[in-house]
Amino acid sequence: MQVLRSVLLQLTLPRACLVALLFGALNVLSFAPFYLWPLQLVSASLMMLISVSHPEWNKKQQALLGLSFGFGNFVLGVCWLVIAMSRYGGMPFALSVIALSLLAAFMAIFPAMCFVIAHSLRLRWKASDAITLLVLFPVSWTGFEFLRGHLFTGFPWLSLGYAHLVSPLAGFAPILGVYGVGGVSILVAACFALLILHRSARLLASAGLLLTLIGGLGLQQIQWTEANGKPISVRLTQGNIDQGIKFTSSFLEETLAMYADLITSQAADLIVTPETALPLLVTELPSTYLPRLQDFAMQTNSRLVIGVVSDDGRQQYSNSVIGLGDKQGAAYRYDKHHLVPFGEYVPFGFRWFVNLMQIPLGEYSNPGVLQPAMAVKDQWVMPNICYEDLFGEEIAQQLRAQAATQQGAATILLNVSNLAWFGDLTAIPQHLQISQMRSLETGRPMLRSTNTGATAIIDARGQVVAQLQPLSRGTLAGKVQGMRGLTPYIRFGNWLWAALAALAMLGAYLFSQRQVKKTSV
Repeated sequence: MQVLRSVLLQLTLPRACLVALLFGALNVLSFAPFYLWPLQLVSASLMMLISVSHPEWNKKQQALLGLSFGFGNFVLGVCWLVIAMSRYGGMPFALSVIALSLLAAFMAIFPAMCFVIAHSLRLRWKASDAITLLVLFPVSWTGFEFLRGHLFTGFPWLSLGYAHLVSPLAGFAPILGVYGVGGVSILVAACFALLILHRSARLLASAGLLLTLIGGLGLQQIQWTEANGKPISVRLTQGNIDQGIKFTSSFLEETLAMYADLITSQAADLIVTPETALPLLVTELPSTYLPRLQDFAMQTNSRLVIGVVSDDGRQQYSNSVIGLGDKQGAAYRYDKHHLVPFGEYVPFGFRWFVNLMQIPLGEYSNPGVLQPAMAVKDQWVMPNICYEDLFGEEIAQQLRAQAATQQGAATILLNVSNLAWFGDLTAIPQHLQISQMRSLETGRPMLRSTNTGATAIIDARGQVVAQLQPLSRGTLAGKVQGMRGLTPYIRFGNWLWAALAALAMLGAYLFSQRQVKKTSV
C-alpha cells in the first residue's frame, strides 16, 4: 500500500490522465456482457486516490483527470453508435467516429465536474481525506450521474449502478434505484481508497465496507412485492430483420407475412412483437391485415401487442404499440413519450446532422409520461418502448400514479425494442442489463420483445429466466407471474437517495467546520 501511495504521489498530470483514460476504458468491463463489477470499484478507488493525493492541482487539472476517465469510459462503452451512424445512417465512417468522440467528450464533462466539485468543497471546507472520500465524492458522482440522465432529455447509459446486478449492492436497488446503487458503489470504492491512504482510518473504512456489503446482502432477502393472480402464458417474437432492408419496399410484404405467421402460429395469453415490427404507418397497412390478427386473438382468447407507427394526421406520428383481442372491444394504444434525440426528434439547430444520417421517420409526437396499462387476464401489463427503459424514475412514476386508481399499479412490465441499429456489439446485453435493473427497482417481471435481441423473460428479482439467441428469428414462450405491491423506489423515486445525500453533505460540512475550529484554538 505504501508503494501504491508513493507511485500516486509521483504521478504528473499527463501521466495521471493516461491512467484515468485506461481505467475509464476498463470500467466498461464491469457492465454486460463482461460483468466484472469489481473492476469498477478498483478503477473508482484509484481515480479518487489520484485526486486526493494531489490537493495542489487546481480545478482545471482535476477536471482533466475526470474528463480523461469519462472519455475512456464512454467512447468505448457506446462505440456501437458508430454502426447506427455509418452503416445504417449513411454518414461517412470518419465523421461518425468524430461524432462519437464529441458525444463521449460531452458525457465526460459530468465525471469531470464531480472531481471539480469534490476538490473545491474539500478546499473550501478544509475537509479531511476521509470526508472527501466517504461523502464528497459519492454524493457529487451520484448527483452528476443524475444530471447526465436528465439534461437535454438525458442519456443515462452506463450509469454505474447497472454493473451491480450481480454484486451484493443489488439489494439497494428497490430502495435507491440505479443512481443510488451507483452512489453506494462509489462509497464502497471510497472505503477501499481510505484503507490504502490512511492507517489511522482503517477501522472506519473497514466498518463502512462491511456494513455496506452486508447491508446489501441482507436487503436482497426482502421480498418487496407479492404474487398477483395467476401466471399468464406469453410468446415474445423476434424477427431479426436487418435494419438496412427493413424499410425497403421490396421487403415489406415479406416482413408483414413473417410477423403474421409468428403471431398466429400458437395461442398465448399475451403475444408481443418488437418496436415498429410493422414498418408501415397503420393507415398504410393492407386493409385485411389487422382484422385478421384481431380475429385470431378473439378466437384463441389471446391479447396481442404489436409495434407500429401511428399516423394521427397533419404529419403527426407516434412510435406506438397497439393492443388487439380485448373482449369488450376496447382499443389499446401506448405511445412512446421519451424520444431519442436525432433518432425520433430533431434538437434545435441539428437538422443538418439528422439529414446526414438519412434515418426514416425521424420525428415523433410526445403524448406524456402517464398512460394506462393493458389488461391481460389477472394481470395489468405496462409497456415501454426501447429507450424509455433507461428512465426508471418515469416507470416508477407511472406505477405510483396507477396505484392510486381503482385498477391498481401494473403487475408486469413490457419492453419492445429494435436494437438492430447498433449491430452485434455490446448494446444488446447492455440494454438487457438495464431491463433487469427496472425489475429490481419495481419488484416486477419484465418481458422483452426485440428485433435482434435481447428477447427475454426477466423475473421480479431481475434474473433472466429465458432468452432467445440474439440475431436469430423465432418466438420465446413461457409463463410469467405478475406481482403487486410498491417498493420504496416506486413510492419515493429518486427523492430517497437525494435526501440521504443532502443529509450526508450537511453532516460533512458541520463536522469539517467543527474540526477547523478545534485546530484554530
